[in-house]
Parts: sequence; C-alpha cells; structure tokens
Amino acid sequence: MNKDQVKGVAEKVKGKANEAIGRATNNPAKELKGDVQQEVGQTRKDVGDMKEAAKDAAKDAQKGRH
Repeated sequence: MNKDQVKGVAEKVKGKANEAIGRATNNPAKELKGDVQQEVGQTRKDVGDMKEAAKDAAKDAQKGRH
C-alpha cells in the first residue's frame, strides 16, 4: 500500500464522518463537504491503486527478462 492509497482512505473516512455529522445536525454544507471529501479520497486512492498496479507490472516485466 502506498501513501496515496492510505491518504485516500483516510480522506474518505473523514468525509463519511462529516457527511454523518451534517446529516445529524441538519447542516447541508457540512454534509456536502463530507460528500466532496469522500470523492477526493476515492480519487486519491484510485491514483494510488494505479501506481501500485504499474509498479507490479514493472516488476513482472523485469522477472520476464531474466
């Protein structure tokens, strides 16, 4: 797991919490902030996933050469 994956998951968790707080307190701005944080977190995690996949592919290619 790389730092983008970790930070992405953390951002999603914060967003989920903000969304729940916003819903519980009837605060649409807080709820929207949570939704946005979750999307940003998912995007960052996706970037991290792609980096890991590329790294794994490079390792596999290296093994195939030897």
